[in-house]
Amino acid sequence: MTDAITTGLRGAGERLSGLPKVFQGFKDFISRGNAIELAVGVVIGAAFGAVVASINEAFISPLIGWIFGKPDLSELWDIGPYTWNDSIDAAPIKVGVILNALLTFLLTAAAVYFLIVLPLNAMAARRKRGEEEEPAAPAEDILLLQEIRDLLAARPTPAVLNDAGTGPTGTGTDATSPDGPPPAAPPAPRV
Repeated sequence: MTDAITTGLRGAGERLSGLPKVFQGFKDFISRGNAIELAVGVVIGAAFGAVVASINEAFISPLIGWIFGKPDLSELWDIGPYTWNDSIDAAPIKVGVILNALLTFLLTAAAVYFLIVLPLNAMAARRKRGEEEEPAAPAEDILLLQEIRDLLAARPTPAVLNDAGTGPTGTGTDATSPDGPPPAAPPAPRV
């Protein structure tokens, strides 16, 4: 980016205060692209956690409960209720529920490690040793689309040009101002 555009971008954020500044910061955060990757990871992680929790609740917890003669882990061990006043109904401390949550966490962590982290680390080690080749280069049409995307992303918007002072209302010149060069004519069709 040119210095005028960079200054315009910084200047637009510096002039804001209060709630508009918060919205500008949120817009900048969303525009980076990392937020979308993070959102996808959270959604996949939530779905993966639900699968592991259902396996724990429907299979492992009843299996452990059968060993101890209870319906599941949540009814395995209760402490109390202890009260100073007998007229108050106190709930017991359900250690089985805590054990159930701990088991779900450990199963989720083990599944993520053995199904995601370990295979990716092994693949990275094979690539480093040269046993597994790098992924193939993208096709020509994908490269062309990426180039177009990069060119469009590098092109400043009219609002940025106006803030930087190089737009039609600023002091600089551009293709639409009377001082700038005329637009190029489209190529003539071949016959």
